[in-house]
Amino acid sequence: MTETLLIQLLISGLGMGFIFVLIAIGLTLIYGVMDVVNFAHGEFLMIAMYATYLAFFFWGVDPLVTLPFVAALMFVFGICVYYLLIRKVLGGAMHAQIFATFGLMVFLQAAAQFVFGADYYAVSGSWLSGVISVGELTLLLPHLAAITGASVATAFLYWFVFRTGPGRMLRAAAQDREAALTCGINVDRMYALAWGVGAACVGVAGSLLSNFYYVFPRVGAIFVLLAYVTVALGGFGSIHGALIAGVLIGVLQVFTGFFVSSQLKFVPVYLLYLAVVLVWPRGLAGRS
Repeated sequence: MTETLLIQLLISGLGMGFIFVLIAIGLTLIYGVMDVVNFAHGEFLMIAMYATYLAFFFWGVDPLVTLPFVAALMFVFGICVYYLLIRKVLGGAMHAQIFATFGLMVFLQAAAQFVFGADYYAVSGSWLSGVISVGELTLLLPHLAAITGASVATAFLYWFVFRTGPGRMLRAAAQDREAALTCGINVDRMYALAWGVGAACVGVAGSLLSNFYYVFPRVGAIFVLLAYVTVALGGFGSIHGALIAGVLIGVLQVFTGFFVSSQLKFVPVYLLYLAVVLVWPRGLAGRS
């Protein structure tokens, strides 16, 4: 076990961890504002990855260039989903909201399989493909890009939520809907903004992920399950908690996959989740 190997594993784990962070922050933002769990969140990721791949395949546009456009596309898509579907079930029972987002998940998966088939696609030869050597270290460029891009996106989201006027209105709508309405805040618009920003986070994650992961109709299901664990481990509604939990999960699963078995790499992740929620049911930084 050398220091070089540990650093390489750590960077790889951080690359995956920050991808989990971006996906989980989108989930936790929607839940924090509206108390709605989006079961189609993984399919939002799948759409972003397909959009990135198609732009690369048909027009030769690198994923790094398409990233802001995919994020903007997903922002609009998230707002459309809110107005066309979620808004109509908000006043209903909890199971109506669950069935609505679950039904959307099934529909988007089936639509992707109908259009693209069950084949696996990959972005090859992008600007971020290959490795970079730093002394004895051999680092994958896609992982470094994932760390950098996801860190910048997470920092921007943190600034938006906690340092801007719309972000303060989002938090006000999340804390007390009636008080926010009394203060003149358009809560309906804040809900739409939460869905848009949450989907945009997944758009960034999808563009970064497509540089080193296959695109296929069920790709979202793989990552969204860990995103749910990240949200629950960090604490529902907590951006800080999602950041801490995502990094922990990414690093833990990479180290376990290397030193134990790739087939068992997620076992310690779920054990950690169980241990934390048994001691702190609200998660690492969840609200009461």
